This record gives sequence, C-alpha cells and structure tokens, in this order.
Amino acid sequence: MAEALVLEEKGKLSLRDFPVPDDLGAGDVRVAIRTVGVCGSDVHYYTHGKIGHFVVNEPMILGHEAAGVVLEVGAQVEGLKAGDRVCMEPGIPDQTSRAAKLGIYNVDPSVQFWATPPVHGCLTPEIVHPAAFTYKLPDHVTFAEGAMVEPFAIGMQSALRARIQPGDIAVVTGAGPIGMMTALAALAGGCAKVYVADLAQPKLDIIGAYDGIETINIRETPVAGAIAEATEGWGADVVFECSGAAPAILGLPALARPGGAVVLVGMPVEPAPMDIVGLQAKELRLETVFRYANIYDRAIALIGAGKVDLKPLISATLPFKDSIAAFDRAVEARETDVKIQIELPDA
Repeated sequence: MAEALVLEEKGKLSLRDFPVPDDLGAGDVRVAIRTVGVCGSDVHYYTHGKIGHFVVNEPMILGHEAAGVVLEVGAQVEGLKAGDRVCMEPGIPDQTSRAAKLGIYNVDPSVQFWATPPVHGCLTPEIVHPAAFTYKLPDHVTFAEGAMVEPFAIGMQSALRARIQPGDIAVVTGAGPIGMMTALAALAGGCAKVYVADLAQPKLDIIGAYDGIETINIRETPVAGAIAEATEGWGADVVFECSGAAPAILGLPALARPGGAVVLVGMPVEPAPMDIVGLQAKELRLETVFRYANIYDRAIALIGAGKVDLKPLISATLPFKDSIAAFDRAVEARETDVKIQIELPDA
C-alpha cells in the first residue's frame, strides 16, 4: 500500500492508501516520483469519467507526465543506476507486436498507458517502470522540465508528421498546452515563423513572448484573413489543428497553401465535419497524431541543448498533499494557466 491520488469515480478524487504494484522485474527500474504534470486527459477523466471508449469503472491512480530519481534497477538493466534523474514515457507497448516492429508502437492496440483505464498512473511516491521507457535527464534539466517532456513529445510528433522544411511558415489553431508545445516544436523543427490562433488573450501573451511566434486573437481577427495577409494570400505551409473545435476543423483548408500539409492534433469530443473538397482543391496532405513514438530522446536533447525552454509554460506547482486542489484548479481552466504540476516530497 502507498499513498496515491485516486479517481474513485466521476467527479470524486481521494488522496489515500492504495495497492500499488511494486514487483521489480529484471528489465525494470524503481523510481521515486518527484514531479507530475496535470494533463487535460486526467482532468477529463475526473470531470467526465471517460474518454471515448476508455471508461473509469473502478478506482484508478491518475497522472502520466512524470520525472523522478531511480531507486533500484533490475538485474538485466544497463545504462541506468540508482540516483539517476529520469523521466518516464508512460505508454508501454507489446514490443513483439506488429505495430512495435513497424516503429509505430503508439498505435499498438495493446499499449498500456498510465492513467488510461484500467491502467494506473504515477501520482504516488514510487513506481516500477520498464527501463526501456525510462530516460536520463541532463544534469541541468529540472524535474519540472522532465515532467514536461511528455506533452512536448506530442508537439514533436506533430512536427515530424508535418515533414517541416527549413523556412516553412506554420499556423497553430488552439493555444492550449499542446498547441503551445506544437508551436515550439515546429520552430525547433525548422519553421521560420509560427502563427498561433486562439480566443484567450492571456494564453496568447504567454506563447507570443517566444521569438519566432506571432499570435492571432480570433475574437478580433478571423484567422483565415490574418494568415492570408501574412502570406500575401498564399497560405501557411503547415497547419496544426490543436483545438479540437469543430469550426476550426471545418476552416482548415482556408489556412493552408496549395500543396501544403494539415496535421490533426487536437481531439474533438464528438465527430466533426470536414471540408473534404476544400482539402482536395488544394491537394492538401492530411496527417494525424496519436501520442508519440521514438520521440523522448529527441525531446530531451532539444530541452537539454537549450533549443526549447518550457519553463515559462509552468503556471503553478502544488505539493502532493494538495493534489486534489491542483486538479480542481485545472478544472477551472483559467486563461492564465498553461501547465499545473504536482511536486512530491524528497523522502
């Protein structure tokens, strides 16, 4: 038994003792958790009790964006040792599956992903995790930054799917955490400029403080008009849809240049209409994103090299004892908040 943040059922959280699996296999590491980010999917399970066909039918530990310290390693583990500062990739695929062999283990139907029913998450003092999905952090990268690798990996996956060419112009619709991560990944991937569109000015102010990013407040300016003006009517080379909002999805063809790319990153709550003829008329390449694969080492390298600074996106850090308050604040969806994190004590 160990203390954990448990989603008992829709709308009910408890911080209580809970049976946490702790058997250390030969290829596993035991990690003391230090920092965990509060993700939108965690919040959605809290408020709705389900995401699609993933339904919370019994108590589940939340949390999947984590960093910590290795306490113990299994007999066959190489490259990691007690005391190493690490972050963990939360999805564990069947490494013998066809998807894994194709290098697309993120879409392995049997993947075990933290805090996705019925798999428990990591908001508890210690976890056991495969060493193959545990990554050392550079000495100067903090635990807080390490816990940001997981959402940044989604942005990285999006940038890779876009096949960015040096000097491309991109537009991101939606300035939530994933939209911001995608914008930063697009810059790191070679874009000359990234336009970020949203209706929350405080969020636009945060992402707009980065060099190479310009913002569009869609309450004041239609995004299609702003992009047309910025590109002399040509359109963006790459469009990343990160809001999941049906009107934004319907309006995608108007943002892209002929022969450009559209990357669907945000997930609509319900099926959304699409302007297929609009996509066809420009022969737009359509890409989709689901989590990430083979990205963590690249994301850590960029952060470690100082190419991407995620620290300004951390809005608040609350202690583990206030985990429920952290989730309740996330539910509020304050326009000034990007990422809320929970810090566990150094035992």
